[in-house]
Amino acid sequence: MPRKIRELIRELEEAGFSDRGGKGSHRNFVHPKVRKPVTVSGRLGDDVKQYQERAVELAIQESKR
Repeated sequence: MPRKIRELIRELEEAGFSDRGGKGSHRNFVHPKVRKPVTVSGRLGDDVKQYQERAVELAIQESKR
């Protein structure tokens, strides 16, 4: 079963990212150590797309440096 958008958001928040807001179903997450914001689009119950998984994973890795 594919992961859901709410799970990605939970991971980002646990890693110290904060929601900067967005337009519509888009949310921008920022972190002091990460140079580019991470955009997560979709409703909370939607399935995560592969590019979203990759973007969140890379951003969390960058925040740990």
